[in-house]
Amino acid sequence: MDALLSALADPARWRLMNLLAERPRPVGVLAELAEARQPQTTKHLQTLERAGVVTSQRTGQRRVYALRPDPLRDLASALTLLADHADRADGPRATFDRYGRALHAERLAAQGSGWADGRSFRFRRPLAVRPELLWRHLTDPGLLAAWWTPDDLRVSELVFEAHPGGRIVQEYRDAEDADGSEPVAGRAEGVVDGVRPGEHLTYRLAPQLPDGSPAFTAHVDLGLKPSDSGTELDVHYRVTDSTIDSADFIAGIEIGFGQSLDKLAAACTRTEDSDNDEHGNSTGGDSGGDSGSGSGTGSGNGNGTGNNTDPRSTS
Repeated sequence: MDALLSALADPARWRLMNLLAERPRPVGVLAELAEARQPQTTKHLQTLERAGVVTSQRTGQRRVYALRPDPLRDLASALTLLADHADRADGPRATFDRYGRALHAERLAAQGSGWADGRSFRFRRPLAVRPELLWRHLTDPGLLAAWWTPDDLRVSELVFEAHPGGRIVQEYRDAEDADGSEPVAGRAEGVVDGVRPGEHLTYRLAPQLPDGSPAFTAHVDLGLKPSDSGTELDVHYRVTDSTIDSADFIAGIEIGFGQSLDKLAAACTRTEDSDNDEHGNSTGGDSGGDSGSGSGTGSGNGNGTGNNTDPRSTS
């Protein structure tokens, strides 16, 4: 496949392919039609033959070349599969496009300080776990770090002191940056406002811009209510102190927060009571916290990689 792609990348060889698609032709005629020298044309044809996309045979004094369509069909199939995989419904590309549309709208709306103040979002999730187990996923640093980012980010530093006045620090990197060699994708800092274990958690969290100043303040209120199937999680998310540069973050709140809650639901399903006890003994059951992660899904430049500040995990 690599040899074929390399062979087809040259415009002169692509011109020869088009000529051979019409009918088999001798090298001299091909050179004439392509307005090229015959030695050059011969080299191009030899490259295409080594790549398996053309074949040749000697007929008297002439060498005639013909196109082999099967490798092209195989390439077309591979490219179609690649495109279909990238374009799958509700896949990462669809999320990227959705965020791009939101980003465009929010940047147009961000005309001055306070432009997004008062904006609010609400998220409700039925979770098949007891309130006390869900609470641990919201407040145990080891459990919290497993879900408190959108899909393509990971927590690289986390402090969550689950008591009124407790400190919150969240730093995050690309999920595939295993060795931490890439710049930090983003950072947020905040404070816990209220705690009723197993019932209610409130906090404020401010994602930071590249210069370390806050982009906006998120006021997050999480209520836990027992249900027949486990627990109803009700999250209220409100924006204050919004700066013009917060548009990239505001654009991704709904997407990123939703992805984080999906990860929370999966994490709760995986966790056995015995695993929870282990995590509680090793990390301290009420030393961490939920942060309603999912603010934005792109970086300062909207593609998730710029400004060293990816807003997706700010909540």
